[in-house]
Amino acid sequence: MNTHTVKAGDIAQHWYVVDASDKPLGRLASEIAKVLRGKHRPEYSPHLSLGDHVVVVNADKIHVSGNKRQQKVYYSYTGYQSGLKIRSFQEVMDKDPGRVVRHAVKGMLPHNRLGRRMLKNLKVYSGPDHPHAAQVPQEFPSSL
Repeated sequence: MNTHTVKAGDIAQHWYVVDASDKPLGRLASEIAKVLRGKHRPEYSPHLSLGDHVVVVNADKIHVSGNKRQQKVYYSYTGYQSGLKIRSFQEVMDKDPGRVVRHAVKGMLPHNRLGRRMLKNLKVYSGPDHPHAAQVPQEFPSSL
């Protein structure tokens, strides 16, 4: 019996659009990561990028529970001495709401060059409009 391996020409990528308004951040990010990895497909293989493109709209209306808006912090380091920048969830949301969604999804993807390639298939927009109408995105296959 032979093992079936997917070839590059057999991969057909789809485009999905998801509305993030009033959805929990972690649950939405895990569903997006599953689609970006391709785990929703029967021909899934962990060493290939079989995932689809995901367009997230209304990222500025994402929901977090408890006191996370004030207490959750994001760290970034510039590489210089005393270059650590600490920002709260609310500060990051005020500046760039898409960064919060990208950061959450990035943590759920593989931490190697394959994961970085999968993250390029994620497009996040803070408003309800997106410029990917020509790709004819479908409704997101989610249980949310």
